[in-house]
Formats: sequence, C-alpha cells, structure tokens
Amino acid sequence: MSRTVRAVVAVVAVVTVAALAACGGTGPGGGSGGSGGAVTVFAAASLTDSFTRIGRDFEAANPGTAVVFNFAGSSALATQIDQGAPADVFAAAAPTPMDTVTRAGNADGEPAVFVRNQLVIAVAPGNPAGVRGLADLARPGLKVALCAEQVPCGAAARRVLDAASVTLTPVTLEQDVRGALAKVRLGEVDAALVYRTDARAAAAEVAAVEFAESAGAVNDYLIVVLADAPHPDGARAFVAYVRSAPARAVLAGAGFQSP
Repeated sequence: MSRTVRAVVAVVAVVTVAALAACGGTGPGGGSGGSGGAVTVFAAASLTDSFTRIGRDFEAANPGTAVVFNFAGSSALATQIDQGAPADVFAAAAPTPMDTVTRAGNADGEPAVFVRNQLVIAVAPGNPAGVRGLADLARPGLKVALCAEQVPCGAAARRVLDAASVTLTPVTLEQDVRGALAKVRLGEVDAALVYRTDARAAAAEVAAVEFAESAGAVNDYLIVVLADAPHPDGARAFVAYVRSAPARAVLAGAGFQSP
C-alpha cells in the first residue's frame, strides 16, 4: 500500500488526535515554532501520566515547541502509523508492536528500550476478594479483567498465566491497560492484571497485589523517531529528552524499571 493511500486510510486517526489536542484531552498541545514545532507522540496508554508530565517539562525546556499526545494500546497505535497517520514519535509498551512499525519501514533508526514494566493484580481497596496470588484468579465466581492478547499487557498476562498453568475465563478483554484497570475502579470486576505503574497511579482507588510469576513477563518499552516525521528535529529532541536524567526520574517515580 502506498504512503498516499495509507494516509487516506488514517484520516479518522488524524482527526481524532487533532480534536483531542484542541481540547487538551491527551496532554500538552498548541503553539508552534521552536526547533520542533508541534511534536506528535503516539504512546502506549500505560505511559499516559508519565509522558504527560514529561511533555510539560520538555515544553518548558524548549520554548516554542509543543507536544501533542495520542495515548492508546500499542498495537492500535502501530496500525495507525502503518496506515499513514502523521506522527513524529512512537513509544510502544512491547517489542511486537514496535516490530510492526519497523518492518513496514516507518521507523527512522533503531528503536531504543527506555524503561521496563511488570504486572501486578489490581483489586479493590482492602482486597475484599482476598486475592493473594495468581492462582487465586482462577477461583470460581471471581470476576477478572484482562487486556486482549494482541496488546502488550494482554500478551504479558497470557505468558504468566501459561507459565503458572493457571486457567481462567476473564469476564472482559480490554483494548489497553487503562480499560482493564477501570473495570476494577468501577467495581465491575474483582481483579485485573495490569502494569505496576498503572496500579500505582490509581493507588487511591485500587490496591496492588504483587506476584512472583510477573518476573517472567517483564515488558520492554521502546521509543523511536518515525521515518516520515513532520517535525524530525523536534522528534529527535523529544526522544533524547525521554532518555535524559530528568525524564528517567519521572519514569522511575511512576514505578517503571530501568532497562
């Protein structure tokens, strides 16, 4: 498929990003000028809080440069990029969606691992269901939410469940980790497998149960400048900033692990 045709296919994604930016719904935006103009970053949903903070810090350090975010499941973002949605930077929550973009020739250079993340079991405050470990998720009557297997948090959940020989039937499969976490926050499920960072961000509304098996499914997060970036200088500057000491401190504070 030609780049022109892919761009037409991606019109809906582009309009969505632009509308969200205009409303301030996905992070800092607006403005022009500076070395990068408005840098558009497609980032995994689990990076929402950290990247929103990093985006503000980057703008403060680079007057005249704005950052507009599109947060969603990494697989959905990879599809949008490969269909021609104009973006400058892609930050994925696992190698597989990043590989999709690089194999399509849409990455400028080699993606870099910048953080890692690990699963926990999110439960209601006080853990009323008494979930103590992974095997408890298979208890009869316990309602569990998982991410869909095509997205990184779902693939990680499948790896740990298979490795531990735990069989369960989730009541819902969500398209990103924030969706799975919301089911716990709203009381619609008893537990969900989510990233440690997302549970920490929602600590006022959920509790996190650590489990040993999660060490076998740690996700590498990768970031890259995109080949057809509308603002390549700003894109390279943003990627460099994400890997700088101030941004690493933000990410570590959110619970991400160093690569």
